[in-house]
Amino acid sequence: METVPLIDRLLDVIEHDIVPLTAREILRGNKLFGAAILRKNDLSLVIAETNNEVENPLWHGEMHALKKLYERDRTALPAPKDCIFLATHEPCSLCLSAITWGGYDNFYYLFSHAQSRDNFAIPHDLRILKEVFTLEPGGYNASNAYWTSYDINKLLAGLDRTSRERLLGRVDNLTALYADLSAIYQKNKGHAGIPLA
Repeated sequence: METVPLIDRLLDVIEHDIVPLTAREILRGNKLFGAAILRKNDLSLVIAETNNEVENPLWHGEMHALKKLYERDRTALPAPKDCIFLATHEPCSLCLSAITWGGYDNFYYLFSHAQSRDNFAIPHDLRILKEVFTLEPGGYNASNAYWTSYDINKLLAGLDRTSRERLLGRVDNLTALYADLSAIYQKNKGHAGIPLA
């Protein structure tokens, strides 16, 4: 798959499939993290979901997507190796493990752990990696025997100027949209009873 059409499609899924779910759920006190699974062969959407920690503190965006996926008829599900796993934000240690145990050989993300902490005031991913695993930011192995991770923003750096500038414009728009979602989340988070709000 060529990089430009892939990134365009991943940004489409974030904007049109994940964001509407997230916009609804942050009003209930859920965080703004979402995820989707797409087929590698045609980039069709298998499932899109968002955080549902008000139901269960383990239902991070990635975890909730996997939960809802496996509530479907398993005989109709594509094999994980035939899928792309997309996360709006760099997966936390819980979700990194879920992606691994789920058998996915890849994941892509838009916002880094540092952006979750600095731009969205959600520092828990980096704190847990440091306190539990003694890892500095970016300290986990981004390419290993199980999967390879792809930072969409870093992929943009390798593109031709025209494509890079166009896609950076899309990322800027999504960044502004997520800043608005974050402000709503921060306003609503206290009443939901999430342990690490």
